[in-house]
Amino acid sequence: MIDVAGQLAGIPLFAGLSKEQVAALARIGVRRACKKGEQLFAEGDEGSGFYVVLTGRVKISKVSPEGKEQILHMVGPGEPFGEVPVFTGQGFPADATAAAQSTVLFFPRVAFVSLIKRDPTLALNMLAQLSRRLRQFTGLVEDLSLKEVPGRLAKYLLYLVDRDGQGAVELDISKGQLASLLGTIPETLSRILARLDREGLIRSKGKQIRIVDREGLQRIAQEGR
Repeated sequence: MIDVAGQLAGIPLFAGLSKEQVAALARIGVRRACKKGEQLFAEGDEGSGFYVVLTGRVKISKVSPEGKEQILHMVGPGEPFGEVPVFTGQGFPADATAAAQSTVLFFPRVAFVSLIKRDPTLALNMLAQLSRRLRQFTGLVEDLSLKEVPGRLAKYLLYLVDRDGQGAVELDISKGQLASLLGTIPETLSRILARLDREGLIRSKGKQIRIVDREGLQRIAQEGR
């Protein structure tokens, strides 16, 4: 539990909590190892609790009646997922699948709600996180509806650069997964990456991408094409 408490203390969702609050969370958290491709839950499954990624990456997605997958979010270390059913009591709204060998912490809904009832301040950080996630999904809907693929890709590359704080990034998901996340197909994604490279905006080699002209990339992200 001591190890779990130490990991929880470094997770943004639980920032600002007291040692006693973190210890209470650690007591109900269940560590789980997941193989790549393993499904943690499916859309409509009972929302029995929420998760936090410790290592690896988890894909949140929905599948259309025609079988087309749309990736909604790639969840990385320190990020929670599956939180909505904790408050609504409904089923999970999407599928969650390990995109890589991963370790997650599972917090059972009944135990977590019991903690919140005794200490309501525990819920404040989670509500803030849910608000941020809502803004992310609003942005996703806007991008898919109003921006062309180059704009979506430019915005995603800038997000990676800002997240990692470096001028070069390494894609942590496959190009097929990135294409799905951006609402396109791998062939189109490859053509746009090649075009951005030819135009001197980036330098791309495999999964390694270096931003050469940030201002130019920002213009594409804002204009959406």
